[in-house]
Amino acid sequence: MSEKKRQVPHTYVIVFLFIVISAIATWFVPGGEYIDKTTIIDGVEQTTKEFNSIESQPQTWQIFSATFDGFVKQAGIIVFILMIGGAFWIMNDSKALDVGIYAFLKFTRKLERFKLIRYLGVDNIIITFIMVMFSLFGAIFGMSEETIAFIIIFVPLAITMGYDSIVGVNMCFVAAALGFAGAVLNPFTIGIAQGLAELPLFSGFEYRIFCWFVLNIVGITYILIYARKIKRNPKSSLVYEDDEYWRKKGETSVEELKYYTPISAWVTYVMLLISMIVFSFLYPVTTLSIGNATKIAPALPIMTSIFALFGVISLRKSVHYFVLVLLLLTILFLIVGVMGYEWYIMEIASLFFGMGLFSGIAMNRSPNNITKLFIEGAKDIMSAAFVVGLAGGIIIILQDGKIIDTILFSLSKGMKEFGQLGSVSVMYGIQTLINVVIPSGSAKAALTMPIMAPFSDLINLSRQSTVMAFQFGDGFTNIITPTSGVLIGVLGVAKIPYDKWLKWVTPFVILLMTIGWLLLIPTIKMKLNGF
Repeated sequence: MSEKKRQVPHTYVIVFLFIVISAIATWFVPGGEYIDKTTIIDGVEQTTKEFNSIESQPQTWQIFSATFDGFVKQAGIIVFILMIGGAFWIMNDSKALDVGIYAFLKFTRKLERFKLIRYLGVDNIIITFIMVMFSLFGAIFGMSEETIAFIIIFVPLAITMGYDSIVGVNMCFVAAALGFAGAVLNPFTIGIAQGLAELPLFSGFEYRIFCWFVLNIVGITYILIYARKIKRNPKSSLVYEDDEYWRKKGETSVEELKYYTPISAWVTYVMLLISMIVFSFLYPVTTLSIGNATKIAPALPIMTSIFALFGVISLRKSVHYFVLVLLLLTILFLIVGVMGYEWYIMEIASLFFGMGLFSGIAMNRSPNNITKLFIEGAKDIMSAAFVVGLAGGIIIILQDGKIIDTILFSLSKGMKEFGQLGSVSVMYGIQTLINVVIPSGSAKAALTMPIMAPFSDLINLSRQSTVMAFQFGDGFTNIITPTSGVLIGVLGVAKIPYDKWLKWVTPFVILLMTIGWLLLIPTIKMKLNGF
C-alpha cells in the first residue's frame, strides 16, 4: 500500500494556527506600546512615536472571541467582497464576456488583408490584445477565478492557431495574473491594502500604471517568444501529448449560444439612460483628482453619451453585448467615482451590485433566479471573505495582548541595519512566502498590512512602498503555488499536469519576481507622485 499523500493545511487552519501562535506569544513576549511624543524644533511642532515597555496581557480563551472581533473589525471589507462576488456571478451567467471575446477574434481574422497586419502577424496581435484585455481585467477589478471559464475557449483556440494549451492558459489566466500583480484599481488588493494602510484609495496610481506597462511588456514578450517556438515545432511542447484531447475536440460552445434581445433589456436601457441624464444635469462637471493634480471635466455627461450610443448599438445585436456595455459603464463609473467623489468600498460594492442586478434584469432573469445567482456567487467567494475576518483575529490577539508594538519595535531595530532597500526587499520576500500558503490577496492584506504599514513609518519608508511590496509579493506566485485553487482549477480544465506546468512556469516566475524587485527600488530612491 502506498503512503498516504500529505495534505497541505487548509487556509483556515493556517490562519487559526497563527491566532493560536499569537496567543502563545503573548505569554512570552514583553508588553510594549508606542506613545506620541511632541517636540518643538525650530519653532515647528513635530510628533514622533516613542516606545515604552508595559505589562503584557496573556491571551487564553480569547482565541475564540478574537475570531468574532476580527469579523467585526473587518465587516466592511467582508461585505464588500461578498457583494462583488455575487454581482459578477450574475453577470457571468449571461456568457456576455465569452461572446464579446469570441466576436473580437472573428473580426481580427478579417484584418489579414492589410499588409502591416500580416507583417506583425495576426496571431501575435490576437495574443497581445487578449492578454492586454485580461490584464486590464486583473488590474481593474481583480479578475482571477473567472478565468477558469475562459480556458474552454482559449485553449482550443490556441491549439487551432498552431500553439499549445500552455499558450491558451497564458492568454487569459496568466494575463489576468500580470494585471493582478501590476494592479492599478484592483479593489481586492490595492483597495484593501491601501485602506488598511490608511492611504488615499488608489493613490500613487501613476507609478502603478508604469509598473503595469513594464510587467505586461516583459510578460507578453516572453509568451510571444514561446508561442513562436511552438508554432515552428508543435512537438517541442511539454504538453504536446496531453493536448491530444483538445485536438480531437470540436468547436467551442460560444457559437451555439442564442443571440437575442428581450424587451427587459430595452427597459433596462431606458431606465438607466433616464437616471444618467438626470445625474448629468445635477452634476454637469466633476473635479477629478489624479495624484496631486486635479482636472475639471464633464465626466457624467460624457459617460451618459457613451452609454446612450453604445447601448442602442449593442441592443440591436444582442443582449450579451449590452451586458458588456454595462460592464464598461461600471468600470468608467468606478474610475470617476474614486477620482472625483472619493468613493470607497461601500460605494464601489454598491456600484458592482447594481451592475449585477441590471445584468440579470436585462437577461430577463426572474427575481428569484437573480437572487439564486447572487447567493451562488457570494457562496463561491465566501472563503475569501471568511478568511479576511479570521485573519483580523490575529491582529486582535496581538493588540489585546499588548505585544504588537513590541514586535514592530524589534523588527525596526533589526531591519534598520538593512537600510530602506534591504527592508523593502525583506518585506517583498515575506509577502511572497506568505502567498505560497495563503494565496488570497485580500486575506493577506488583512493579515500583513496592519503590521507592515506602521513598521514602514519607523524606518522612514513610504507606506506606498510597503503596499507595492505586498502587491508584487501577492501577484507573481499566484501562477505557481499549488495551494491556489484557481491555478489548480485552470490546469485541471486545460488538462495540463501540474509537474509540467511547474517546469515551464518556474523560469518565468523568477523573471517576474526579479522585475518586481527592480520596480520597488524607485519607490524609495526617487520622488514619485503619491509616494
